[in-house]
Amino acid sequence: MTGLESLPHPLPDLLVEHIARRFRVIGEPMRIRILDRLREGEASVQELTEALGTTQQNASKHLAVLHENGIVSRRREGNHAIYAIADDSVLELCEKVCGGIRRQIGALDELLTGTAS
Repeated sequence: MTGLESLPHPLPDLLVEHIARRFRVIGEPMRIRILDRLREGEASVQELTEALGTTQQNASKHLAVLHENGIVSRRREGNHAIYAIADDSVLELCEKVCGGIRRQIGALDELLTGTAS
């Protein structure tokens, strides 16, 4: 089972819009880098800034978008905001996309090296 069996077909327009919005939100390289870092565990803006080599303003901007869309959670700890992944499905999606890329690269490598069966 792929999970697609439970989706209506054709997809209702409102659902299509929600899906497209989710892809737009995570389809930004810095946001993917933030999510990748948060796979290790929760982090403050300062920790993310240092780990990703970006500015606090840039990290905060992207974290706000991820938070507004329910992808990351935020809690206060003193004067710091601590972020964590709130929706594990984005990580599952990244894993699936990476698997697809790996298969494409493997197939291309086979074509280039002449090892295709």
